[in-house]
Amino acid sequence: MLCLRNADYSREERRLLRGINMRFREGMSYSILGPNGAGKSTIARILMGELKPTSGRVLLDGRDITDLGVTERAKLGISMAWQEPARYEGIMIREYLTLGGKLKVEEDEIREALELVGLPYELYSNRLMDKGLSGGERKRVELASLLLLKPRYAILDEPDSGLDITAGELIEELLNRFKKAGTTVIIITHHEEIARKTDFAYFVCAGRLVKKGFSREVVDYYRKTCGRCLFVEGSP
Repeated sequence: MLCLRNADYSREERRLLRGINMRFREGMSYSILGPNGAGKSTIARILMGELKPTSGRVLLDGRDITDLGVTERAKLGISMAWQEPARYEGIMIREYLTLGGKLKVEEDEIREALELVGLPYELYSNRLMDKGLSGGERKRVELASLLLLKPRYAILDEPDSGLDITAGELIEELLNRFKKAGTTVIIITHHEEIARKTDFAYFVCAGRLVKKGFSREVVDYYRKTCGRCLFVEGSP
């Protein structure tokens, strides 16, 4: 189980997260829901090891991994699809998906992953990552790479950002595929319809955990309350 325990995060004397406690059990899907600027992506980056909490701990199966970076956590089975995918030059999509050949997968698996995220295999497998790919296409490639990696935990930061109106269907299919592979999914989103597709949700506002529970219940609460400010940023 992956856990955040009493996590605070401050930057430039501004407190962005306040005592966040979350648990992510294997075999389930989760959403971290909240308005823009609520601290959702900061939580994702702390889980992935890109940021270290100012105080508090990150635990994996009871082991303290707070001081481990992105590479070390990836080796432990934690992966992330960033809101803005990285850009690579001179790398074919097939090479990116197989980590330069280090990930041993069959060609049919590459085909299936690309097709599932809406990228025809014949058009994209040998295409260079830096040759005219849109932000949405790069995001789809990154999602395909997570499908092939089959990590224990997959963190998807705003996975529908930059995609078209079929994003909801794609994310639902991704959740089904990850579940079959035994991957626990954590989706960062401000969209109710995306959060509703997960099993369990955390509602975050102004750096605080406001509500947690089954996704439908949390989404309903979010819909009723998010139109008014729950907390004043900067309050103690």
